Amino acid sequence: MNLFTIAVPSPSSLWTTVRSGGAFNVAGSFAALWALVKVLRMLRWRVRTTQLLGPPRTSLIYGVSHGLASSHDRAAMYERWATEYGVVYMIPSVLGQTNVVLCDPKAIAHFYARETWTYVKTPLTLAFLESSIGKGLLWSQGETHRRQRKALTPAFSNAAIRKLTSVFYDSAYKAKGKWDNVIESSKDDDAVIEVQSWMNHISLDTVGIAGFSHDFGSLDGKRVGVAEAFDTIGSNQPSAVDKAVFLLASVFPIILKIPNKRQNLFTQLGITMEQISNELLIRSRREKDANISQGGEENSLIGLLIKSEGQDAELHMSAEEVVAQMKVLLLAGYETTSIGLTWALIELSRHPDVQTRLREELLAFGPDPTYDQLKANLPYLDAVVHETLRLHPPAGESTRLAAADDIIPLSEPVRTASGNMTDNISIAKGTFITISIAAINRSSTIWGPDAKEFKPDRWLTEDGIGGKAKEVQGHRHLLTFVDGPRTCLGKDFAVIEFKVSDADQPVWTLFIVIQTVLLVLVKNFVFEMRDGPDTPVETVRGVLPRPRVVGEDGTGVPLRVCRYE
Repeated sequence: MNLFTIAVPSPSSLWTTVRSGGAFNVAGSFAALWALVKVLRMLRWRVRTTQLLGPPRTSLIYGVSHGLASSHDRAAMYERWATEYGVVYMIPSVLGQTNVVLCDPKAIAHFYARETWTYVKTPLTLAFLESSIGKGLLWSQGETHRRQRKALTPAFSNAAIRKLTSVFYDSAYKAKGKWDNVIESSKDDDAVIEVQSWMNHISLDTVGIAGFSHDFGSLDGKRVGVAEAFDTIGSNQPSAVDKAVFLLASVFPIILKIPNKRQNLFTQLGITMEQISNELLIRSRREKDANISQGGEENSLIGLLIKSEGQDAELHMSAEEVVAQMKVLLLAGYETTSIGLTWALIELSRHPDVQTRLREELLAFGPDPTYDQLKANLPYLDAVVHETLRLHPPAGESTRLAAADDIIPLSEPVRTASGNMTDNISIAKGTFITISIAAINRSSTIWGPDAKEFKPDRWLTEDGIGGKAKEVQGHRHLLTFVDGPRTCLGKDFAVIEFKVSDADQPVWTLFIVIQTVLLVLVKNFVFEMRDGPDTPVETVRGVLPRPRVVGEDGTGVPLRVCRYE
């Protein structure tokens, strides 16, 4: 008998068992069968997966997962283990599970080239995404992902983003005007401004106008349901019970259906985003039917989504998929862009020399640059944005499940648990693979001894990025936008927004928006940490990890702001 072949009882024999035995015996039989299947799968996994070194289990139930979940710097833990155990290693996880962690550029490139097909989202991730934002681009895999992505790609082309650059500037200048009023009304020549909430307003209004031709009015003080839902999640940090439930859900995803305070917040966020998405879709369909929309709208995001609803559309999407895509854009545009902008302002406040040099470049350039000039003529702005996103990627970690057996090549050999050296590892179907994006972006082994420093100059010379960093296959050698089939659609969109206030596709609206917003804000204001340049900043949980000045409530980041004269 083949060790991995399981004899499955026929339906008739199972029914006979049910009729002849009691419910307790039936339950016991199914439990025994489930345990047998688990044992056989574990044996197959151990035979077909290269057994690697790794940290010892610190908890019988959680492995090392509880320590990771409680840490304010998970990336540092992953990097330390890579130094101790090699560029690939194993970590014990929840209820006996094991994750293979990849810290090798060659292995990571192989992984991303096969993502959505060989390496798929975990059952926990799928359950969470489906319950909160639906079956959109972040949830879909394989052929469904390819179809959805292809349908949305025109909205993120260079031509489409070029037309939207003025939208990014408008949001940045509106924020500037509000800040001028705040400073003018203060007794001194400066004011303490909680910048993270303002970056949230800029991001939401920008996504609304650019993606849906709708001004949420957040910068004008209007109450917006989706913004309040996001803020509520950021203000309610997960409790120890919340963390434990989420860890156990990695083994039993059905646990997510059990109501708890934090899960209810995400459920409410999903409901709020769906209501707004449906309202915007209804309005846009009416405008299309009344022939109100102007030419070119078919390549806007909402125009492409409405077009895809047609039964004869080449890349047809169901009504459920259309709403899910809108929720994805709201989530990605709001969270990733505001987080990126906030970190940029923090780093510039910590490094006044960098802030001054950036301002000098922006002022010397003169009038607000066009889209093409943003990409080509402001090298230090580009360097500041890339360095911010290197040190502070909005999504710091990714875990996938192997849907088939695979062999992953390595750029250097590692020692296995048996003491042998190998330059590739075997991965069995069902193996969990983890990549710490933040750890790779900040790795001293990959980026050099100054990897933890905020150093925009590294992006300005050919030898500024050397060694193993050049082996990382991602946008400008960063994993921030991931790579392969899931490379961020809105990468360029995000970079542009960043440049306009200060500071090359959901992480979606990140790079472009950050550029534009940073450009406007840094030209007009000087930023300092309220309590000095050494003010400690920690990372807390919103929908995504967000910065917070230690001691502040929620996700507060108060900066001292004055006009640049």
